Amino acid sequence: MDEGGTPLLPDCLLYQIFLSLGPADLLAAGLVCRQWQAVSRDEFLWREQFYRYYQVAREVPRHPAATSWYEEFRRLYDSVPCVEVQTLQEHTDQVLHLSFSHSGYQFASCSKDCTVKIWNNDLTISLLHSADMRPYNWSYTQFSQFNQDDSLLLASGVFLGPHNSSSGEIAVISLDSFALLSRVRNKPYDVFGCWLTETSLISGNLHRIGDITSCSVLWLNNAFQDVESENVNVVKRLFKIQNLNASTIRTVMVADCSRFDSPDLLLDAGDQAVPPCRVFDLGCDSEDRAAGPALCAPGRAKEGLRRALDGMLDGHTRLSERALETRVAALLAQGRTKPPEHSTARNKYLIFTTGCLTYSPHQIGIKQILPHQMTTAGPVLGEGRGPDAFFDALDHVIDVHGHIIGMGLSPDNRYLYVNSRAWPPGSVVADPMQPPPIAEEIDLLVFDLKTMREVKRALRAHRAYTPNDECFFIFLDVSRDFVASGAEDRHGYIWDRHYNICLAKLQHEDVVNSVAFSPQEQELLLTASDDATIKAWRSPRTVRIFQAPRPRPRPFFSWFASHRR
Repeated sequence: MDEGGTPLLPDCLLYQIFLSLGPADLLAAGLVCRQWQAVSRDEFLWREQFYRYYQVAREVPRHPAATSWYEEFRRLYDSVPCVEVQTLQEHTDQVLHLSFSHSGYQFASCSKDCTVKIWNNDLTISLLHSADMRPYNWSYTQFSQFNQDDSLLLASGVFLGPHNSSSGEIAVISLDSFALLSRVRNKPYDVFGCWLTETSLISGNLHRIGDITSCSVLWLNNAFQDVESENVNVVKRLFKIQNLNASTIRTVMVADCSRFDSPDLLLDAGDQAVPPCRVFDLGCDSEDRAAGPALCAPGRAKEGLRRALDGMLDGHTRLSERALETRVAALLAQGRTKPPEHSTARNKYLIFTTGCLTYSPHQIGIKQILPHQMTTAGPVLGEGRGPDAFFDALDHVIDVHGHIIGMGLSPDNRYLYVNSRAWPPGSVVADPMQPPPIAEEIDLLVFDLKTMREVKRALRAHRAYTPNDECFFIFLDVSRDFVASGAEDRHGYIWDRHYNICLAKLQHEDVVNSVAFSPQEQELLLTASDDATIKAWRSPRTVRIFQAPRPRPRPFFSWFASHRR
C-alpha cells in the first residue's frame, strides 16, 4: 500500500501472480493484507488450484452440493480419513473382515485366529468381547454383519476339513448377552451369508448334479432355533438356481430398492457415461433371448437336446466330456426353469457372484425378493409351484469379463461397487477349469441398480498378484462421499465418488483385506490386514479437533458465588 492507502498492485496482477503459487503458499499470501486475502479467495483461482492439485479432468463439474471451489478443495484435503490414530493388536493372525453396527457405536472383526471380536467405537477404541469359534470345529472366521437394529451379529466361518473342503457355517450372536443363539450350515463357505430382515438370514447349500454341474439353494433361516409357533419355520427354501461349468453362487448381499429415490450421491452419467455393460435377462437360447425372458416350453428344450445328440451321433458336432455335460444340463434346464416373478412394488434385490463359463466368479446375479418371500411364516417357499426339479431364473446378470474379488453397496443401496481383475481383451474360455489369466490391476466398477447400467469409468490404483485358483476376496466399503478398498500391495485406498480420484494410500505391513467406514462418521475408517492388526484412521480436521486444548470449566460454586448479587 502507498502512503494514501492505495494498493501498489492491482487485483488483476495479483491474480496472475497467485496463479503460479501452490495451495499452501496461496493461503500464506492471503494473510499479508486485506487485499491479498480477498484476491486469494477468488473462485476462479481456487478452481484452477483444484483441477491442478487433484488432477481432475476439466470436464468433470464441481460436486453439486459444494458451495465454492475453496470449500471443495478444503473438503478433499481436510476430511479424508488418512491420519493413523490407533493400531489394534488383539488378533493373533490375519484379520480378514470388518463390519460396523448401524449406530456406529460398535464394530466386529473376523480373523484366521478363529475369533470374532466385538469392539467399542469410542474416541479410544476398546475390546468389548471375543468369541472363540474353535470349539465348534471352525477353522477361521471370515465375515460378520450386524442386523438392522444392532441386536444380533451374524458371523460366518469355515469348517475344519480336507484342503478342498468348501463347507462353512453361520453363527448368530446376541449383542446383549454375547450368547450363541443359533448355527446354520453354509456351503460353499464363501456364500458368506447376510441378513434379510432383523430376525432372518440367508445361507447357501450346494448340490452336485454332475462333474461340473450343480445347483445352489439359498435358504431363509430364522435367527432363533427355538421357534414356539408351528406356523413359523426355522428354515425355508428361498431360491434354487442351476450352476454350469463348475461355477457356484457366492457372496450374497441384499439391496433395499425402496431407498433408490433419495440417493446420497447421484452419479449422473452425462458426459462421463461409459457404454453400458452387458446386462441381459436369462432366457432360453441366445437366439431366443431377443424375444424376452419367457420360459422355453419343455417340448422345445427336448427338441434342442435331440438335435444336439443327433449332431454328435452323425459326427457333425465334436464336444469334450465337460462341454457335453454343460450343453445337456443347459438344454434340460430350459424346460425346468421357472421364469422370474415381477412386482411393481419396491422390494429388495438379492445380489451375488456367479458365472456361466468357468468356476471363477465373473458375473453378478440379481434376483428380486418379493414381499411374501421375506418371512419364514407359512408353507415352505416353492410348494405348490411344481416339483423340486424346477430352477429359479435370475432377473438380471451383469458380466464383468474378469474375476470378481469384492462387492459393496453405497449407503443408499442404489450403486454397487465391484472389485474385478479383468481378463485379457478378446479372451475365450475353452475349459471351465482353466479360466483366462487375470490382470494384476484391480478395476473398481460402479453399477446403477436402478437402471442396471455401468456408470462412471473404472477406478484403478490398487493391485493384486495371486492367480485365479488362489484369488481371495478384498472387501471394500462405500460412504456418502468416498469409496475405500484394500489391496495386496500392503495399502488401503480411498477415492472420491464424484471426481473418481484417489485421495489417500494407507500403509500396512502386509495385504489389506478389508476396510470399513463408520456409518455415522465417514471421517473414521478402519483397515484390517494380514499383519494381524486393525488400524483406525481419522481425517486431519477431526484430529485437530480432538487434539485442541480444551478450556478448563469454572467450578460451579465459583460461578454461583459470582452471580449471587
